[in-house]
Amino acid sequence: MSSRNSFQSGAARPSSSMSTVPSLAAVADPPPRYVDGAAMDYFAIEMVNTLRASSAVAAARAKKVEQEMIEAGLMPTTAPVPPTLKKDKMRDSMGSNASRVSLPKDGQDGDDEELRARLEAIGMHVGANMAERLCHDRGLFSDTLDAIKFICKDLWNACWEKQVDNLRTNHRGVYVLQDNAFKPITRISGWEGRAESLRRSRLYVAMPAGIIRGALARLGFQAVVVPEVTNLPQCTFQVKLPKGS
Repeated sequence: MSSRNSFQSGAARPSSSMSTVPSLAAVADPPPRYVDGAAMDYFAIEMVNTLRASSAVAAARAKKVEQEMIEAGLMPTTAPVPPTLKKDKMRDSMGSNASRVSLPKDGQDGDDEELRARLEAIGMHVGANMAERLCHDRGLFSDTLDAIKFICKDLWNACWEKQVDNLRTNHRGVYVLQDNAFKPITRISGWEGRAESLRRSRLYVAMPAGIIRGALARLGFQAVVVPEVTNLPQCTFQVKLPKGS
């Protein structure tokens, strides 16, 4: 008799695995988790440095494979590239830094271009997920202007805690979004002068450009986003949408 009672009480008691299953509402709309704003700045710095090192390893591997194919006679020999001028490691004046912009930096620009492409690809993934989360209670955007306004207000506030300062358009599919104090580049500086700070800032706006592009892609608009930094911490994004979109 006691064994039957114990069996019935055990069957009526819910298992621990069933009690830990979250509800459907919690899965569909989980509570937001917040992190300190400074942590995102540190994360961006480490992400750029890590991707730069990863790009260097990938480029070295590609050059090794190319050299092996040349030695095997599977590829023609390429013309040697003249060595680029090395940057002076000593601290110079602002005038010398301004004149240094005209020096050739083909190798460095090529490495930075590959790094910017990888950062933009990461940003596209983030922007698409952000747009999906922010729009789960909205209808489809039938007008491109409404989608751009969503980027300027909702997405900008969710990512960078403010709205766009200025929005301009030529009514032909080109929109210019201007942020006078863009958060990802507000703390960028360099001892080598303004030109070096601007060059570094172009790396840190690649991922935000990808976020904008990915969000628009998730909304159904294939856009070309071109960031431009001419005066820190101001940043301008030119968004080009195809005609008829």
